[in-house]
Amino acid sequence: MPKIQQTAQTGSGRGRRGRSWHVATSLSEINVVPLVDVMLVLLIIFMVTAPMMQQGLTVNLPQARRADAINAQPIYVTVPATFHQSRIVQIDQDEVRIDILHERVRQAVRARPDKSVFLRADATVTVQDVLFVMDKLKEAGVEKVGFVSKPVERQ
Repeated sequence: MPKIQQTAQTGSGRGRRGRSWHVATSLSEINVVPLVDVMLVLLIIFMVTAPMMQQGLTVNLPQARRADAINAQPIYVTVPATFHQSRIVQIDQDEVRIDILHERVRQAVRARPDKSVFLRADATVTVQDVLFVMDKLKEAGVEKVGFVSKPVERQ
């Protein structure tokens, strides 16, 4: 905040009055270096401790005599190597033509809460064929499609 000080002028002839107002400013700036240092230390502390704080909740679930069992069996859709010629896929062990795939999958996932399907495709199937099958699965109301693969064999 600037300070206003009254100064006396003697004989300089600057004005009719012998006194004038002089504004004196003091150099007051905030030194931000310590502030930045403290903020960086706090940032590092929070970055280190945040992953340690994420834990799962332990829940003691209530029991019921007439509770339905959770159906955790995944639905597997298999695209064989002969898909390009035959246009037939498998839902679990049943062979299904691609034009009725969305109806069969819709019936299979209707009662399921997760609406997910695992897609197994032969290594020789083209990406276009896999995407065509995925479009049919999305038409059926599947929300998540997981790709199934096997680990690389070391020689």
